[in-house]
Amino acid sequence: MKVLAYTSPARGHLTPMMGPLLELHRRGAEVHVRTLAASVASVRAAGLAAAPISPRIEAVVHDDHEARVQLTSGARSFATLRRRAKHEVPDLEAALEEVGPDVVLVDSTTFGAKALAEREGLRWAVSQPSLIEEAAADGTPFGLGVRPLGAPLGPLRDRALGILAAGFDRRSRLPANNAGRRAAGLPPLAHAAEFRHRAPLTIYYTATPFDYPRKLPASVVMVGPSLWDPAPETAVELPAGERPLVLVGCSSEFQDDGAIAAAALAGLRDRYRVVVTTAGVDPADLGDPGDALVARFLPHVPILRQADVVVCHGGMGITQKALAFGVPVCVVPWGRDQLDVAAHVVEADAGTRVGRRRLSPTRLATAVDQALTCRAGAAGIKAGFEATGGVATAADRLEALAA
Repeated sequence: MKVLAYTSPARGHLTPMMGPLLELHRRGAEVHVRTLAASVASVRAAGLAAAPISPRIEAVVHDDHEARVQLTSGARSFATLRRRAKHEVPDLEAALEEVGPDVVLVDSTTFGAKALAEREGLRWAVSQPSLIEEAAADGTPFGLGVRPLGAPLGPLRDRALGILAAGFDRRSRLPANNAGRRAAGLPPLAHAAEFRHRAPLTIYYTATPFDYPRKLPASVVMVGPSLWDPAPETAVELPAGERPLVLVGCSSEFQDDGAIAAAALAGLRDRYRVVVTTAGVDPADLGDPGDALVARFLPHVPILRQADVVVCHGGMGITQKALAFGVPVCVVPWGRDQLDVAAHVVEADAGTRVGRRRLSPTRLATAVDQALTCRAGAAGIKAGFEATGGVATAADRLEALAA
């Protein structure tokens, strides 16, 4: 069996794919990956064939971190994805011609690639690394960072916010989808509901109780998060001592969230051993780290095996990876879907939340202390992830699709 995986230029969208892809490779499949140029070497080191996506796609960079309002940030993000779509179609066409796959796994944010897969009638699946962008079963809307609220106020709130969310779908999500369809020569869609669940299979990297209960079609299969890390260049030597260990992670895609790392270094080092991965933030901008370990990238899995709590921006990758180890999290949501991720963490009693505009070393330290009391909630999410069958379930469904 030949498998072709196609990602956006985001490490956080490649990482979830790697678990199922490596499982398929272990079972004897020939796996090819098209991803951001900076990650090609790490994918090859893991044993898979890899090549970069078109540089035209990587040249269209996100600027949503410059927005000060959540809806404006979201609109900017989808505008970026819309501009990339026209480049994805010829790029994936070339990859299909070269590989001749039996099944294609396509990143949920590559609207041109998804449209091409639909046009060609491929056996294709969507890789869904973020929360599904529709209301939960009880009507709790997506994208606004709200938790479920019972009657009588909940239904009233959800109807009002649902109108707001529907407007965002019309103005931002639907145009991005239609940009991909136009590039692939498909007719545009008229309504937001039409672009959901068009693939024969969606690999959804989460599970309850982290996700809210949802009415999902049979094509959507929950598999929990992927735990793959790129191979480290050297062994990680953690700070010594008996203090609890906190891992602080900034976004793997630049979102200008270095203030989280700075607040952690200022507020936590007296009571915690601190490890910081800055990713898109220059560690030099954070000043003297003292006895903390600070690096752009470190493998998270060996750190999480010893960590007591994680502080992060609320990206699905690092948040769920921490919870997969039963480690509670303190989320400082910075933008995109991170307000929703934070709400899900708090609703599951698996951690705490600090608002971006209220972030300070003192408030962060208090929230981290409180997160340490949320081990039971984190353990419940860990059990939910494990119950899905994980990468084995994902590989089974992809094999069945290919057959």
